[in-house]
Amino acid sequence: MLVVDDDPTVAEVVTGYLLRAGYRVDRAADGHEALARAATTRPDLVVLDLMLPGLDGLEVCRRLRAGEGGDRLPVVMLTAKGEESDRILGLELGADDYVTKPFSPRELVLRVQSVLRRSAAAGPVTGRPAQPAPLTAGDLTLDPAARRAFRAGRELALTLREFDLLAFLLRHPGAAFGREELMQRVWGWEFGDLSTVTVHVRRLREKVEDDPAAPALITTVWGVGYRFDPAGKGPAL
Repeated sequence: MLVVDDDPTVAEVVTGYLLRAGYRVDRAADGHEALARAATTRPDLVVLDLMLPGLDGLEVCRRLRAGEGGDRLPVVMLTAKGEESDRILGLELGADDYVTKPFSPRELVLRVQSVLRRSAAAGPVTGRPAQPAPLTAGDLTLDPAARRAFRAGRELALTLREFDLLAFLLRHPGAAFGREELMQRVWGWEFGDLSTVTVHVRRLREKVEDDPAAPALITTVWGVGYRFDPAGKGPAL
């Protein structure tokens, strides 16, 4: 695991809590060092501060995502209170979660544990008695066991959150869900910024819709939230 923060006090506190939780932790104090360490150690997860000297967290996240296997590297961002636009941009770049400063280190550990539980399914698992069946809808195919998704035979580069959202929608075709319900049932969050759901829906539409501006698969149900239409004929309400 890699913790990236230029504030030595914050980095020390975060590292200490993660070590006590049983994780092996490496640290970096700026964006360039973070990219170098990520390239050599290939961390299981990156805790990434947005405000870094030289190369900021957004650019670091963008470069991590662009690298080999970067779409499957979990990223938890640390953001300052009032940086909503940057936080949303971070989610749009593929961050899996964020924690707002000042934060409880225990909350951060819980968020990290939640993200890692999701990502663990992407690795090889032995002794599993039964594998979940693939999910299909139109030209979409999703393999929950392998954590891979395809559209018309082409593999989709989905983040952990996007994959979980698509899997949930495929399992519940035609049903409308509110953002709060999606946040709880898809990712297990009892609290959080509902705009997170909006961002992930937008990103997922960009990858599965013919025209993301006029979505036919993941439609908006005004006053409720979103609905998945497996026939791809739903109106973009």
